[in-house]
Amino acid sequence: MKKTSGFNLSGWALAHQQLVIFFMLLVMAAGVLSYEHLSRNEDPAFTIKTAVISAQWPGADVNTTVQLLTDVLEQKVQEIPSLDAVESETRAGQTVIYVNLRDDTPPSQVAGIWYQLRKKMQDVAPSLPQGVQGPAVNDEFDDTFGTIYGFTAEGFTARELRDRVDNLRRNLASLPDIGKTSLLGVQEQQVVIAFSPRKLNGMGLDLQQVSDAIKAQNDVVPAGSLRTDRENIALRVSGTLTSVENLRAITLHIGERFIPLTDLATISLQPAEPPAPTFRVNGVPAIGLAISMAGSGNMLDFGQQLSQRMQMLASQLPHGITMTRVADQSSVVKNAVSGFVRILGEAVVIVLAVSFVSLGLRAGLVVAAAIPLVLAMTFTGMLMAGIGLQRISLGALIIALGLLVDDAMITVEAMVARLEAGDSKWQAATYAF
Repeated sequence: MKKTSGFNLSGWALAHQQLVIFFMLLVMAAGVLSYEHLSRNEDPAFTIKTAVISAQWPGADVNTTVQLLTDVLEQKVQEIPSLDAVESETRAGQTVIYVNLRDDTPPSQVAGIWYQLRKKMQDVAPSLPQGVQGPAVNDEFDDTFGTIYGFTAEGFTARELRDRVDNLRRNLASLPDIGKTSLLGVQEQQVVIAFSPRKLNGMGLDLQQVSDAIKAQNDVVPAGSLRTDRENIALRVSGTLTSVENLRAITLHIGERFIPLTDLATISLQPAEPPAPTFRVNGVPAIGLAISMAGSGNMLDFGQQLSQRMQMLASQLPHGITMTRVADQSSVVKNAVSGFVRILGEAVVIVLAVSFVSLGLRAGLVVAAAIPLVLAMTFTGMLMAGIGLQRISLGALIIALGLLVDDAMITVEAMVARLEAGDSKWQAATYAF
């Protein structure tokens, strides 16, 4: 047998068995604790390196929008670092610009680059033509609403249902690891003032005069304050427009005339255009509450806490409003983690059976013991590196499990072969590894 030279890990471990056993127990304890604290998600977090800039210019044609709006914004975008490509879509009175960063841009720098982009858009906004709305920057595409609840109502108006769900959404703000919340299927309403051109012409008025008179009626201006020895009371003039009825009751002061608004136009409350996407639960119109978890949270713990909070809040809803859970990402994550644990258990049983048959009892136990020990080390490293349990990491662990078992069996077989060749236990162990 060729003797090994230099440091030998197996020889050092055999010479310090008590210390090695202590480290093994320490690693196992650290692995168990790390496993409990690992974040659990369906998919790994990733950074989208694309932002969208949108701006509107009502009344402008396509060529004017391109020359005075799109080109100006694109030129300003060229100043940000790590820029890869800029794509734009322009229609009459509207432009949408896609800003793409290079693939090698570090994820930690992406948020800072988008901050610079927002500042540059704010800087260029005053130089844009009058009437331009925006530009607005949107870079939040990586948020996933993993849990969605639907609310249907019988005997309530859509507005009343929305207010109830919105109050419920506010009560979730104190939930640990809560991310973003959003209402789905909410149909906004708008006040429509339809003027009669015949009536306006008959009175010698135009839309601008009437619009200015309505704005003057609804202006919020300071009315002074009243100071006493103990208090400073702010004075406010009443009369601001808060409802359709208030709008119908106003009288416009145009020149020397006082004209009721209802003599010039028809006032109504209608759904906003364009309408928002509808939300239905089992074919019934509803309002959805979409909830996301913070990136550092544990989906299983968050899902359990969210379910308990929602059940408590649902019990406080009035009779006629029904809550239905439409989507629950925590159950998907739970099934994925449970599947990994099941596969791990099956692998240990198979390895034990094969090892006992081919290598014997003691050698089989050595191979089987290597699995939880290495997994404990892996879980500890994952926690330190900020890697949680999700589809990719679980798949990698399952693949690595096969390599681990193969290496352990090769090492044990090599040691058994050296023992059969006449080497001592020390020599066989130091030769095998």
